[in-house]
Parts: sequence; structure tokens; C-alpha cells
Amino acid sequence: MPLAQTATPARLHFSVLGPVTGEAGGRPLALGPLKQRLVLAVLLSRANTAVPVDLLTDALWPEEPPRTARKNLQVYVCTLRTLLGREDGPDRLVHSAAGYLLRVAEPELDLLRFRALARAGRAAADGGALAPAARLLRQALDLWQGPPLADLRCSPAVEAEADRLEARCLGVHEDWAETELELGNAGAVAEDLAELAERHPLRERLQAARMNALHLSGRQAEALAVYDTHRQLLARELGLEPSPALTARYRELLARGRSRPTAARPERGAGPNGALLPADTADFTGRTDELRDLVDELGEGGGRVAVLSGPAGSGKTALAVHAGHLLADRFPDGRVLVRLRAEDGTTRPLPEVLAELAALTARTAGQGGEFGRTDTGRAAALWRASLAGRRLLLILDDAPGEAAVRELLPGFGPSAVLITSRSQLAGLASVRRIAVPPLAPTEALDLLGRIVGTGRIGADRAAAARIVAACGLLPVAVRVAGTRLAVLRHLPLAEYAARLEDPAGALDELVAGDVTVRARLDSGWRDLTDQGRLALARLAALPLALLFTLPEAAAALGRPERLALHTLESLTDTGTVTSPTGEVTARAALYALPRLTHLHARERAAQALGVPAPS
Repeated sequence: MPLAQTATPARLHFSVLGPVTGEAGGRPLALGPLKQRLVLAVLLSRANTAVPVDLLTDALWPEEPPRTARKNLQVYVCTLRTLLGREDGPDRLVHSAAGYLLRVAEPELDLLRFRALARAGRAAADGGALAPAARLLRQALDLWQGPPLADLRCSPAVEAEADRLEARCLGVHEDWAETELELGNAGAVAEDLAELAERHPLRERLQAARMNALHLSGRQAEALAVYDTHRQLLARELGLEPSPALTARYRELLARGRSRPTAARPERGAGPNGALLPADTADFTGRTDELRDLVDELGEGGGRVAVLSGPAGSGKTALAVHAGHLLADRFPDGRVLVRLRAEDGTTRPLPEVLAELAALTARTAGQGGEFGRTDTGRAAALWRASLAGRRLLLILDDAPGEAAVRELLPGFGPSAVLITSRSQLAGLASVRRIAVPPLAPTEALDLLGRIVGTGRIGADRAAAARIVAACGLLPVAVRVAGTRLAVLRHLPLAEYAARLEDPAGALDELVAGDVTVRARLDSGWRDLTDQGRLALARLAALPLALLFTLPEAAAALGRPERLALHTLESLTDTGTVTSPTGEVTARAALYALPRLTHLHARERAAQALGVPAPS
């Protein structure tokens, strides 16, 4: 039978924890030329996640992409689809507005197997099952065959992916070492960590584990020397002192002789600050997929950075805070949220943000003072260095652009960062981007029911569905509508639905006390450039709640299609315009303005012209 007619496709397996390799049915796959392998490497390192086209372009052409970059990328993707083949079911490599996504099962990729074993090991350790935990963590580490993506580090974007994978491996290595120490296997840990600790001398948790291992192995002088070498290096390179926790461990080792020191594993939730987060939302609803992605991504630590992007009112901050509370056991040194905008929506100056971070997280009063006294560049460097040996989750809320966050991101170490922004922050490399779309209709109805009561929703579910649809399924609008209905107990749901469906008065109805949806939309409007606001106002003349094409947008904008496409892409990046279609040509793509954004843009355009908004 010819190969093309074989009923059962060959089993695929890929490896990125070392050189990038692939097998089909146990036989090596020819992965193609360099640029094709670079595309595959980035897709595999972010398997089952949409990878933005811009990130793939940066991986292939770090300096100046050619004019035909997107077309060339499509050729590489098409060839990879042929290489991957197709089993019964959906395509493995698919395209959406968020980018390209490669579907891979856990047994088919060593990275996914590594992550699953690491999660299982940590869960076992948290539950007190230390022996199984150590075994699972060791199995995860044994999957590594050398530096990750070793043969493709000629690309800075791929090298950044490799650095993130190595940081994740270090975190698992530290988990394994701490677990083995609690089991009494100090000798094995001391030997295993010797070379690793020398390669990463600034990683404090690693140095602490090595100190304990040497001490418990009877090598007291070597244990104390580890601390002294680390202290001198911090002072010489960064002008910092070791953390109080490591200093206390050092003094304990001096005093205790060969007796067992206090627990090597950090106490969950200990840390100097605990949780400096807003209270979790009691009626948080939905976002199952997004939460799973966040917990998987950030729970590994290792310098991971995730960006939650979406339009104003999509619930990015609530999702970030909820995820922060769920990740409590992964970040014993604290979870901190810092807002990057002032109350009036303007960008907070970087020195002001750094001063707040110093006040919230500085490990000694002296270090906090140093943050405040030095120039901004050195203060930012000190901040990043202070994260090197700590497992902290930093939430940077409502980022107005890349410049507001770039200096705050750790280059290495076990901490992680979660950013919320209306923009996708395309200028940041090596970050995980997670779109925060409107709620699903069932989720929006569930949220409304939690606020006004399920009995009231059940009495007129059709009207409730009209309400959440008129809210554009945006969490903030559904919450405001629900709060208003909870106060106005006499108001029938059908009557309120009719008010919200009236374009002339919908935004006036979405007010609850001092919380208004219009204020959120105003903030998004101010974020746009003058050209962006003008373009949005012109697009708002299109029919409400209908999809439109590129030619229709070009006609509304009064611009050639080529320029109109650039405008649509810019507005899509800010969450103002959405594109629900998949991989099609730009001319065949369909676009949409979210309902409340559409109404708000009409209102703003009418105000500028001094005429009533169209209904």
C-alpha cells in the first residue's frame, strides 16, 4: 500500500530539551533548513499556545525582516504542516488572530512531559509525599539532554526561549534538592549541585540548598565558604547584601555544628510580604482556559512573563488577581500588584513605581533607601538584582506600553511577572501572550445570576440573555448591570434589557454608583493616538453589531486598502477592533467593533461634531 494511503499515521515525538529533534514512528525526521527549524523551535517551546506572528518574524529576521517576511513565514508553516501530517481530527498547526498554534500531546514533546512531571512532583511535595515527589522531580530533570534548543541559539528570540527553559529547569532542580534534603539524602545533593551552583552563583535558593547539603554531609567549612563567596559576589557585582533569610541560615550553620538545620524547603506563604494583592473577587466566573494557561506558565517561575491583553472592561485585572491568589504556594516570597497608571489614567513615572516596589518588597530598610537615592537606571538594575534569588510574583497592572514595564522585568531567577494591558505589547520579546476575550454567553449569565440571584434570572432567562448580549459580554458591563438590577429590585429584566438594547441610552444605563462603563471606555479612547481616534470614529459609522470587510473599512476610513489594513491591525492590537476569522487573506478577513466600543465611538464622534449620536 502506498505511504499516502496508510491508515494509521506514524507516532510523532519532538525534543527541545537539548538539540531540536523529531521522530515519526521511531525514525528521525528531516526538519528542513535553518529558518524552518527556527519556526518549529518557537512553536514547540510554546506548544498548544498561539504564538504571535511578530514573535516568529523576530526569530527568523532579528534585525530587518524582508518585505516578503509574512509570505515566507507562511511557506515555512505550510511545509511544517506537510511534515507533521494529519491524524483523524483537527489540523495540528492552525492559525488565528492571535498567531500560529501547534497542537502537541504530552507524550509527543519532552517539554510537556517535563512540565507534567514537575507539577506532579511539586504537588506531591506540598502534600507531604516527599519520596514520590523526589522521584517525579528527578524523572523531569532526567529528560534534559543538554542546553535547550542548543543548535538554534543563533536567533536572539530562540535564545531567549532557551534561557526561559533553563530557568524553569533550575527551579525544578532546586525543588528536587530541597526535597532530597528533607529525606536526608544530603550527600547526593551536594555532589549534584556542585557544578550547577558554580554556573549560577547569583541564584540564592540554589546556594542555600548547596550550603545545607554540604553542612549535613559534614563539610562545614565548605558550606560556610559558599555563603561567603556568594556575599562577596553580590557586593562586588550588584552592591547588595544576601537576603536576611540566607544570612540567618549562615548564622544557624555556624551555631549548630552538624545537627540538622531548620527546614530546607521554604514555608508556603512565608516570605517577608506574603500577599500584597487586592482581595479576590468573591463571584469570579469563567476564564477556565485562561487560568489554566496562567497557572501552567507562571507556576514554573524561572523568569516567566505573561501578558493579559484585551479591551477596557474585559476583566484583565480581576483575572490577574484571581490567578495571583491561586498561585500562593508557588511564590513564598510574596505576590505584589503595582498599578502603572495614576487615577487620571496617565502613566506613572518609572522612579515612582520603583520607589513603591522598594517600599513593598525591599528586604532591608537600607536596601529600600538605596532604591530611593540612586538614579533611575541604577534603581531599576537594583530592583532586577533583588529578584535574582527570590520566588516572587509581580503583577504590573494596566501597562500603557512596553516602556512602562521593560525595566521592571527580571532577566533571570525564580520570580515571575504577570502584566495586564489593553495592548498586546508586541515590543516585548519572549513573553506568553494570553488574550482576554468577552465572556462566553453561559459565563456571562452565570455572573449576572451570582449578582442578582439565580431565581430572578431563571424567571426570565431570555431577558437575562438579552442583557448580557447588550453588555457585549464584557465582565465589567455585566457586573455593573447586575449591581444596578440588584439595587432596583422592582425593575423587570425585560424592561432593563430593552433600555440596554437602545443605542441612544445604553451607556447611560450602565452606571452603578460611582462605577460607570463609560469611564472605562473613555480611558481606552484616551489611549489611542489622534489618528486612531479619528479612524475609530469613522468606523463607528458602519452598521452596529455587523461584521465588516477590509474594502468596507477602507471606504469608511476614506483610505486605500493597503493603508486601511495597517489601521485595522493597529486598532486590533489595542483591542478596539476584533477579527473573529482564522487564516485567510487580509481582503477576505472579517472585522468587528465590540458593541459598547462602537456605541462609545459614535458618542465621541458626535460630541466632536456637536450633533446627536446616531441611534
